[in-house]
Amino acid sequence: MYFCGKSKKMYWTLELASYLADAPWPANKDELIDYAIRTGAPLEVAENLQDIEEEEEIFDSIVEIWPDYPTEEDYLFNEEEY
Repeated sequence: MYFCGKSKKMYWTLELASYLADAPWPANKDELIDYAIRTGAPLEVAENLQDIEEEEEIFDSIVEIWPDYPTEEDYLFNEEEY
């Protein structure tokens, strides 16, 4: 979970965050909200994005919004072995 501000709380799950995996990165808050709406993401995704306080900040990936989002480095297999 990632907390933004004093009273606002964003609640991310892997399922919700996955709706932004193919977003047009880098993007700002408004671009991500627009993308979530256009692609039919659940309402919770747009609500979480609206809770971001940094209006003009440019995000390079979902990891900057939700640091717990799993990356390829989180998986413990060696692709060269297969």
